[in-house]
Amino acid sequence: MSRDRFYEIKRYLRFDNKDTRRERIQNDKFAAISEIWQKFVQNCISSYSPGQHVTVDEQLFPSKVRCPFLQYMASKPDKLGIKFWIAADLDTKYMCNAIPYLGKDPTRPTGERLSENVVLKLMEPFLDQGRTVTVDNFVTSLSLANRLLQRNTTLLGSINKNPRELPATAKETSGRQLHSTQVFTSGRALLTVYASKKKKKVCLLSTMHQKVEIVDARKQKPNTVDDYNNLKCGVDIMDHKLRNYSVRAGTRRWPMALFYNLLDMAATNVHVLYTACTGSKESR
Repeated sequence: MSRDRFYEIKRYLRFDNKDTRRERIQNDKFAAISEIWQKFVQNCISSYSPGQHVTVDEQLFPSKVRCPFLQYMASKPDKLGIKFWIAADLDTKYMCNAIPYLGKDPTRPTGERLSENVVLKLMEPFLDQGRTVTVDNFVTSLSLANRLLQRNTTLLGSINKNPRELPATAKETSGRQLHSTQVFTSGRALLTVYASKKKKKVCLLSTMHQKVEIVDARKQKPNTVDDYNNLKCGVDIMDHKLRNYSVRAGTRRWPMALFYNLLDMAATNVHVLYTACTGSKESR
């Protein structure tokens, strides 16, 4: 294919019916690529069954296109882009499910937290099968842990230092001995408060563990902290793999930018499926 032919195809490439887009965009900000995206995600869900551990985290696809739901996140290296919530298999880093963040969701039930709504949507195809989901402190809450338990799914996640759900003694930092561990229980949920440094503590909520044990004699690190460090990396490593081998190119249209991200995810998932089906050990 010649260069000019490639640029011509790229210029006219669309992912929906432009004649009906004005009507659909009233209820769906994602209308310009929504149909293609939903088909892709459904194929990803139906093509692969994840293992015991699934990680739920956010992905910021770096882009500066003009977009109604562009996000600025100071904690991310690229800071500006389009945000996705992603569920990834821990063992293979397969993208199991993904939801774009489009701002306020009118379909979310009144009074339900955004974090709970996102996790339950992402994990819906994989609930009731005894899996464990690992999340970060934006998502973790006792109510989410209890709702997942009702669907035979356990949770492991870090929790903010001063939320309402923490007991008063867990919020105190003064007088806490270095590498000390406190454990609080609420039903099947275990709250571990570990003093990792002076005047700094780590709070973890788990329904995955039945008891808290010390696994690192030197730092007196409990098993909940050690397991969280090993299980939280699924989405981060998947995103790193996407950035290493990417088809992304310059564009001013946000549907085209999202199509690049879709192709990157598809390529990574295809490699996982290929190695699983053929036993091949070929690198990407």
